[in-house]
Amino acid sequence: MPSVADFLTDGERRVVADAISQAEKVTSGEIRIHIDEHIEEDVLDHAAYLFQELGMQHTRERNGILIYVCVADRLVAVIGDKGINERVPEGFWNGTVEVLKSHFVAGRPAEGLCEVVRMVGERLSAFFPPRTDDRNELSNEVTFGSR
Repeated sequence: MPSVADFLTDGERRVVADAISQAEKVTSGEIRIHIDEHIEEDVLDHAAYLFQELGMQHTRERNGILIYVCVADRLVAVIGDKGINERVPEGFWNGTVEVLKSHFVAGRPAEGLCEVVRMVGERLSAFFPPRTDDRNELSNEVTFGSR
């Protein structure tokens, strides 16, 4: 896998941010993507820590989703906030992680992120349909860590 600096080109970052904007049109859920180079701790623990650091727990319906990627360690996590976890069945994100990993192995990270973002939006729409007063509560830009 490439380094975090090379994981997505500027153009791919814009495409992924646009995919997030499109997915959020079918749900009131809020989707974010964060990419790190390397971590020392458990991937789910680190993703939960980042979820808090990124302020994702402050959405009105507690329906934020973090798609987390650790490039060098080849780790992926998808975690949802309290409002989502109270509604979706256990294992809800398992297929999502596998889709991401298969695209990453094939060298198509942007395509994988866009596909998963679409999947997340569609799946969340059943539990969190768009609201007439919906607004974008979290940034759609891909963020990067420096670890």
